[in-house]
Amino acid sequence: MPRNTALAALVPAALLLALTGCGANDEPAGAPPAPAGVTAQAGSATSVHVMWERAPDGAGVRAYEVYRGGAKVKEVPAERNMTDVTGLKPSTPYTFTVRARGAEDALSPHSGDVPVTTPADVAEDTRPPSRPAGVTGRSDGPRGALLRWDRAKDDRGVVSYDILQGGARIHSVAGDATSARITRLRPGTHYRFTVTARDAADRTSTAGRTVEITTPHGPGDDPDTAPTGFRATTHSADGAHYADLSWLAPKTGSDVPEYQIYLDGTFATTLVWGARAPEGRATYSVYVSKRAGETYRVKLRARLPDGEWGAFSPERTFVTGADRP
Repeated sequence: MPRNTALAALVPAALLLALTGCGANDEPAGAPPAPAGVTAQAGSATSVHVMWERAPDGAGVRAYEVYRGGAKVKEVPAERNMTDVTGLKPSTPYTFTVRARGAEDALSPHSGDVPVTTPADVAEDTRPPSRPAGVTGRSDGPRGALLRWDRAKDDRGVVSYDILQGGARIHSVAGDATSARITRLRPGTHYRFTVTARDAADRTSTAGRTVEITTPHGPGDDPDTAPTGFRATTHSADGAHYADLSWLAPKTGSDVPEYQIYLDGTFATTLVWGARAPEGRATYSVYVSKRAGETYRVKLRARLPDGEWGAFSPERTFVTGADRP
């Protein structure tokens, strides 16, 4: 079958489905449980990093709301469990709580109060902290990792350390800490972590050495991260041919909000669910060509909750125009 140059015309695009609903009742029926494990760590003289444990599967959480005192200051989607609250005052005590929002905007009770005090501002602090040295790490069971490092140096003191995975911050600890435990990892998975230091002026050091860790398989763990039940058919509309894809999300422990689609081994487009990912079988159509009778191979993979890309689905083959009688 002839190959077509239409692949070059595929422009990566994201399918964004708008979140709906934004009200709240104080004590509605069917509300999710209050978030557990809430922590608040000053990131600088004017910011605080708030973290919490994600709700268990089946809790029906759609989003989390972060409160400073009695005022709501942040809302994040259900797949996230941390956020930065900025614009705070130096040397000031604050109290934070978190609530979960479920179906029909039902709000959970507030979590327990978590107090934190921002450090003093240091206007004359113009240099970032030194790069954290001596960074080491090891797996801590099939779903955790333990990182250690030497204290960074700063002319006014380090306020916090940030742990990054693939360039994205996933955890923060206090400036006097020299270790951190990372949780909610996947068994049998390879990870890369780095550590940076921040001072009261919110200046960040360069990252320490990259630590590579592979978590072991635990008893009964399923390491398969590929979408299952993958199917590919084709349809024609207005002189163009489309690949109609359907699949089941890998069992990651939470919703899978993002996928990459590849045609003939080449990245074609990104699919992002802006709202909650569909339950059960997901479907999506992607433009392929204006010419009939061309054969293509297609596969896709999911972004996992830890930020890594999972394994590819089995590759399927289809022929444009095959839908015609």
